[in-house]
Amino acid sequence: MQEKQQSVMIVAGEASGEMYGAQIASAIRTLSPDTRFFGMGGNCMREAGVETLVDANVMAVMGLVEVVAHLPTIINGFNTLKNKLHTDPPDLLILIDYPDFNLRLAKVAKKAGIKVLYFISPQVWAWRSHRVHGIGRVVDMMAVLFPFEVPFYQKAGVPVTFVGHPLLDLVKPTMRRDEALASLGLDPQRRCVGLFPGSRLAEVKKLLPVILDAARILKERMPDLQFVLPRASSLKDEDLAPCLSGAGLDVAVIAGRNHDVMTACDAVIAASGTVVMELALVGVPHVIIYKMSKFTYEVGKRVINVPHIGISNIVAEKRMVKELLQDEAEPLPIANEIDALLNNPGYTAAMREDFAAMRVKLGSGGALGRVARLAMEMMK
Repeated sequence: MQEKQQSVMIVAGEASGEMYGAQIASAIRTLSPDTRFFGMGGNCMREAGVETLVDANVMAVMGLVEVVAHLPTIINGFNTLKNKLHTDPPDLLILIDYPDFNLRLAKVAKKAGIKVLYFISPQVWAWRSHRVHGIGRVVDMMAVLFPFEVPFYQKAGVPVTFVGHPLLDLVKPTMRRDEALASLGLDPQRRCVGLFPGSRLAEVKKLLPVILDAARILKERMPDLQFVLPRASSLKDEDLAPCLSGAGLDVAVIAGRNHDVMTACDAVIAASGTVVMELALVGVPHVIIYKMSKFTYEVGKRVINVPHIGISNIVAEKRMVKELLQDEAEPLPIANEIDALLNNPGYTAAMREDFAAMRVKLGSGGALGRVARLAMEMMK
């Protein structure tokens, strides 16, 4: 009798998560070449041989109001995966971030007797900490990025392993600043400001017009500036075109070379998200901005228990990088902060020292390989 082929469902809901999902699938395949992969993801996971039953690009929304608007799409995607868990149960379900969706899916898997490995902990240490007990009931192993998360889960009796942060391996610039600028078609003799509006279409629509207004102010003050915008894999050029076409600015849009773009930049305007950790690891001075619906923000203020929104600031346990949120995330304050980053060498030198200290806290590389080995152990 032929042995059943081993299978893994991987579920990631946004650009950074599906990039990790692709790497984990590749690492597991190295250890077990015949393993079959399916789940929810985007281009990176498809290229890694994962059959994507649900496209993550249409699922990546953030904020209460925004989620409600996309609810039919989200429910449809959830039901597709739920049905697959029953009709073609995998040997392991790997969930990556995307907590409100993934914890519900973990509950379905647990009832079906499928083991669950959760990678990138929901930020229960930041808000709704009571959720940790519910997580323990539906997750067989929590693989965490940060050392401070381990005692939090241990105290609640949840199986946990510190694997480290995958960005330590993935963020490896290969060029000097002048080489990066030249390779991107930019002028190595001019200062460069990066415009990083996020990877979700909804946040790009909200943030990019503000970022471009700030860039115009900077261009008036410093005519030699040039601007570059890395397009996330979850977006298309036509998603950016409505904002860029009427901006009155020359902005170089680059796809697929985020770390080269970071290396080329003297300063960056960045939407809050994984990218701020990447910028800190590359050592690029930046400002963190974010806007959401007023309702989402007012609710968040009352339930979130951390003093920062930037994950790099949270890990550093200090405000290394300025955060401009909601009404503060306006063109003039953003432009003023970038001005300071470009023209105050002492300010940026201190920021880079903070970045180096934060990096030490993240441990060593090899995180995704550890997740793959953990997955193999769970499937034995």
